[in-house]
Amino acid sequence: MTSPEVPRNNPSKQDASEPPFTNDPRWKQTIARFSDYASAQAAVDRLSDAGFAVERVAIVGLDVRVVEHVLGRLTGGKAALRGAGVGAWFGVLLGLLFGLFAPGFGWLAILIISVASGAVWGALLYFLGYLAKGGRRDFDSLETLEAGHYEVQVEAPYAAEAARLLADQTAHPGD
Repeated sequence: MTSPEVPRNNPSKQDASEPPFTNDPRWKQTIARFSDYASAQAAVDRLSDAGFAVERVAIVGLDVRVVEHVLGRLTGGKAALRGAGVGAWFGVLLGLLFGLFAPGFGWLAILIISVASGAVWGALLYFLGYLAKGGRRDFDSLETLEAGHYEVQVEAPYAAEAARLLADQTAHPGD
């Protein structure tokens, strides 16, 4: 009679050559769900405080969506002003780089000319980019990724211990 073959993905029967952890989601078990990231992070912090090996834990955001927050109306003047700022910073970078090789106080003149040139070119290019849109997308916005909820997941062999520690910490918050 032969014994059944042990599956390779059984964490309790790993070869010595295999790493002691994996990123394979089939090996993770959800031990808690939270509506916000801060609560999930606090749960992992409680596990860490209890001495649990938190390198076996993952915070997974689910139901991810892109949210675009409209910040305000975008005008040609605002586009040019933003371009001037970006161009000026680029000018600072180039001015400092080229100023390293200038004799005496020549670096200061190079820096000033680079900042001014960068601001002018940046304003011009951003304004032309605004005009090229032809009135489409005349607003400024910020895109973010947001999750509907978060799960604290732990590698399967350690999930029961983590769930117990988390339950103990929740039941006795002052300890």
